[in-house]
Amino acid sequence: MSDRRASAPQSRRERPAKPALTRKGIIAAAMRILDEEGLDKVTTRRIAATLDTGPASLYVYVRNTEELYAHILDALIGRMPRVPAGGNWRERLRLTLSNYTKVLLKHPEVARMTIAAHPDGPNYFALVESVLELLHEGGVADATAAWAVDVLLASVTATAIEHGAGAPNADPEALSLAAASIAAASAKKYPRTVKLRDELLSGAPTERFEWGLDVLINGILATPRD
Repeated sequence: MSDRRASAPQSRRERPAKPALTRKGIIAAAMRILDEEGLDKVTTRRIAATLDTGPASLYVYVRNTEELYAHILDALIGRMPRVPAGGNWRERLRLTLSNYTKVLLKHPEVARMTIAAHPDGPNYFALVESVLELLHEGGVADATAAWAVDVLLASVTATAIEHGAGAPNADPEALSLAAASIAAASAKKYPRTVKLRDELLSGAPTERFEWGLDVLINGILATPRD
């Protein structure tokens, strides 16, 4: 004779209560999925399943995918290594921006989000504050620094979108095709382009990025706002 009690349905009142749904809990669940399965698996449906709730419940706390990615970006910035205090301000600025670039290179979808929806989390503001402080330390006037921080972070974002994981320019084969395309161009119509073919495609992405940062920093120092 079977034990009917063993198969009896459990009353909802006897089940453990679910934790209250919060934005912090939603982002924590999103980050766990990101770490374990990748950003493409971070969807409202997947997060909702992890939290044992319905997708519609999440929209009370996170309005859309762009806002979700903004929170994810802020959490990723919070994981960035701290830049040591002291030493040359320019080197610390380059290191700060390089650390941010590494975050976006790994997650170019998040970088693309920053174009449509400006990040505004506490860690992002801390990043902006650090860049502004380093520019101030370098003697950049406040008015110039206020515009310069936008130029610097926009350059980082563009680099991540162009060279990030899965981007066409991150594929060596794509670069070979680009070189072949330039080589096949008319030397009569595009003499400088054909002549500089090798230089146009030379250098590792890291080398080109660091050179670009120096160009921007030098330009900021030499171009005060009127």
